[in-house]
Amino acid sequence: MDKKKLIAQIRADLEKDLLVLKEAERVTREAATHEESKPENEYDTRALEASYLAGAQSKRITDTEELLVLFKHVEPKSFGPNDVISATALVEAELNGKRSYFFVMSKGGGINLTFEGKKIQVITPSSPLGEAMLGLRVDDTALIENGPQVLEYDIISIQ
Repeated sequence: MDKKKLIAQIRADLEKDLLVLKEAERVTREAATHEESKPENEYDTRALEASYLAGAQSKRITDTEELLVLFKHVEPKSFGPNDVISATALVEAELNGKRSYFFVMSKGGGINLTFEGKKIQVITPSSPLGEAMLGLRVDDTALIENGPQVLEYDIISIQ
C-alpha cells in the first residue's frame, strides 16, 4: 500500500469532517444567541446548553485542524522486514484468524477508513494496542489484556 496515498485520503476525510463541524458549530452558535433562545424562566437552560455545545464543537474543530497539520507534514517511513513498529508504520495483524490493518501515528487515534479495499484504523502509542505493538517485529505477538481475556495480535507485516 502506498502510505502517501493513505495519508492523502485521511487528510481529505478530515477536510470533509472539518466542513461539517464548522457548519454545525455555526448553526449551534446561532441557536445560542437567537432571540427565541432567551430563557422563559430561571429553569430554562436552552441557550446555555447550546452555548456549551458550540464550545465543544469549537474544540473539536481545533483538534481536527491540528490533525490536518500533522497529516500534511508527516513523512512516512519505509519499513523493512527486520524493522520494529514505530510512528508511520502500517501494520497488518491477525486476531483469531481475522486480519486487521493499523496505521501508527502520534495523534489521530480512532480514525477509521477504507483504503484500497481494506479497513484501516489509526492507532497511537497511548492506546493499549499501540503501546503493545511499539517495538515489535513481524512474527511477534502484541498482547492486550481485556479484563480476564488476553487478546493476541500476531504481527503479519509492517510497511
